[in-house]
Amino acid sequence: MTTLMLVILGLVMGVVFGVALEKGRVLEPGVLVRQFQFTNFTMLKMFFAAVATGLVVLAVLNGLGLTALHPKAAVMGSTIVGGLLLGAGIVIAGACPGTALAQIGAGYKDAWAIVAGGILGAMVYGYNIEAIEGLLKKGDFGKITFDGLLGMPFWLLALIVAAALAGAMVALEKWRPWRADMAGLPGGDRLPPEGEAPMLSGTAGHKA
Repeated sequence: MTTLMLVILGLVMGVVFGVALEKGRVLEPGVLVRQFQFTNFTMLKMFFAAVATGLVVLAVLNGLGLTALHPKAAVMGSTIVGGLLLGAGIVIAGACPGTALAQIGAGYKDAWAIVAGGILGAMVYGYNIEAIEGLLKKGDFGKITFDGLLGMPFWLLALIVAAALAGAMVALEKWRPWRADMAGLPGGDRLPPEGEAPMLSGTAGHKA
């Protein structure tokens, strides 16, 4: 595949991802912040659906020998520090690197400041990487995988985990219906009638 085709593919997938974020309401700052407060589970449901779908596709491709796995090393330092910074940033800003761009497209003006802050943070990290790489490289366990530890084919483990995530998503939806999660959010008073798919009907007017 040529560089041009890769760029075009990336742009197309970016548009699809952005539309999914917008229609799923995961780009809403209130949705992101309330997930960390355990009062709104839209974000978790979306993640469960995305991971389960990705695992099924990857299981088929890997099981048929059409793609290989390239796991990264399990490094505790970078995982813990990066996770804490990302989590704190999401709660403070009400956005993550992916949703900030979707928020710009949806008309959120403060998302521009979030993107600028992300670029500035990347620059600070790049210019100071030598001073902090010792901390980030602590606890390097190499490239370990669950399928390797359990001694089973990746495709089989992926399908098992996907089924478990799908079950968890269904249980979570029964416990906390999406209508309850949308209540109190901008546009929540314009939800579609019962039985009508929210993604098909759409809800508008939720800009900050």
